[in-house]
Amino acid sequence: MNSLGWALIVKRGCFCSKETLTINGTKYTIKDRLAQGGFSLIDLAENNITRKLYAVKRITCHSIDDQNIALREIENCRRIDSENVIKVIDYELKGSADIVINTTSTLYIVLPYYKHGSLHDHLQMRAKRQDFMPESQIMQIFLGICEGLRAIHESKPVPLAHRDLKTANICLSDSFEPIIVDLGSMTEARLQICGQSEAQRLQDEAEERSSIVYRAPELFSVKSYCTVDERTDIWSLGCVLYAMCFFHCPFDPIYEKGDSVALAVLSGNINIPENSIYSQDLHDLINYMLRMDPMERPFIYSVIEKCHDLIQKLEGRV
Repeated sequence: MNSLGWALIVKRGCFCSKETLTINGTKYTIKDRLAQGGFSLIDLAENNITRKLYAVKRITCHSIDDQNIALREIENCRRIDSENVIKVIDYELKGSADIVINTTSTLYIVLPYYKHGSLHDHLQMRAKRQDFMPESQIMQIFLGICEGLRAIHESKPVPLAHRDLKTANICLSDSFEPIIVDLGSMTEARLQICGQSEAQRLQDEAEERSSIVYRAPELFSVKSYCTVDERTDIWSLGCVLYAMCFFHCPFDPIYEKGDSVALAVLSGNINIPENSIYSQDLHDLINYMLRMDPMERPFIYSVIEKCHDLIQKLEGRV
């Protein structure tokens, strides 16, 4: 789902529907529309008994393939055990999708509701005031994101990659802990590409599922014979840290001007603003993750080590 899928801040206004949903026997009343995409939408829903609020995602499936892709999001959630990765509370598939007779099914997924919205929302609010986050706060939130990503990368029986990590896919809990969300693009991390058709398939998938300004360089032009692994996420993670410092990812301005993001990414030039208020250590951490050659890029455990070192240094400075 695109970035609007996880901008879970309630838009105040008239939402006159009193629609009720029953999901696995539990009744919910729809309170508001949070987001809407191509084939999915997210509503704010209240449990009729506990009065607790949830985000209910509904995905319309037009074929068995659509159903399998939608159900994969639930499977992926269940494989990850981390406080920093979203958990599915309940789900139900209703109807039967059949492309031949033109019938659809709907997958309802009950998820936690994060009233603070996404990290993207938070950074947008700060940007309006030019209110830069203190380096120590950046590092504490960023370490939580890294821990969530480590759980994904160390998933059993095979490592997984998120493939669409960005500030809009990181929600903030009541205690301001980061939660990685939208696991629909997640896939097996380590892929051996053998031949042009496999390379093209991966490139097409990346175009469809990975946001262009956070997409790793090796996914823009996939080589016919290569290995792609979870370090595609490390590139995106570097873009996330950059955005936490400067309110936008390194390639947002290029996208907004209508210039080629692919050319900008493949050029390998990452510009740290000259007036940055942050330490050289933090700049170095960004550049450490944004290495063009994926084989030179670190794995998540090395990034976490560097985070701990930087946090210790910051605590020593206070």
